[in-house]
Amino acid sequence: MQKGMLFVVSGPSGTGKGTVCKRVKKELEISISVSMTTRKPRAGEIEGESYYFVTHDEFRNALKRNGFLEYAQVYGNYYGTPKAKVLEKLNAGMDVLLEIDIQGALNVKKAFPDSILIFLLPPSLEELEKRIVARGTETEEAIRLRLGESLRELSYVYQYDYCIINDELQDAVDAVASVIRAEHARVRKGIRELIQSYEKSIKGGFLL
Repeated sequence: MQKGMLFVVSGPSGTGKGTVCKRVKKELEISISVSMTTRKPRAGEIEGESYYFVTHDEFRNALKRNGFLEYAQVYGNYYGTPKAKVLEKLNAGMDVLLEIDIQGALNVKKAFPDSILIFLLPPSLEELEKRIVARGTETEEAIRLRLGESLRELSYVYQYDYCIINDELQDAVDAVASVIRAEHARVRKGIRELIQSYEKSIKGGFLL
C-alpha cells in the first residue's frame, strides 16, 4: 500500500489557516491533524477538534515520551503535533494536513523531507491587523508583538514549496486543494515502481 502524503499549512497568526484547512477537508479526502497546546481555549474552540488542551506538566510528560512529530514554544505556550496519530494515518494510505506554526513546519520538513509546505499570507499587513483585532482576544501590546513577529516570519517563505495569499477565502481554499491534487500527480517513488512493474510484465511476455 502506498503511504499517504503529509501537507503542512502555516503562516503568520491571523492569516486564516484554520478556516482554510477546514474548508479544504470538506472538499478533499484528507485528515486534519489535531495539535496539542498549553494555551487556554478561545471562544468557540472545541476540545479534540480545535486542539487537545493540556497543562504544561501534561505536555512535558508527552515530550519526555517522544510523543511529538514536532513541537514549539510560541508566545509562552507550547504547541505540538502528536506523532502516533499522524504516522498511523500516513501508513494507512491517508493524506494528512497539518496546520502549525512556521517553526514547527520547518521541523516537520527536516523529519519528513517529502512533506509539502504551504505558506499562507494575508493580502496586506493592514488586513492582518484587522483580522487579529477582530478576534477580540488580544491586548494592544499583544497585537503589536504579533505584527512584529509576522514581519519576521515572512522571511521564511522561501523555505516553503508553495505560497498562497488568503484574500478571498474560497480562492485560497481552491489553491490549497489544487496543490494537493497536483502533488498526487507528480512522478514519485510509488509511480516509478508501478512503471517498473509494467516494464517487467512486458519483458516477461505477460502482455504479448
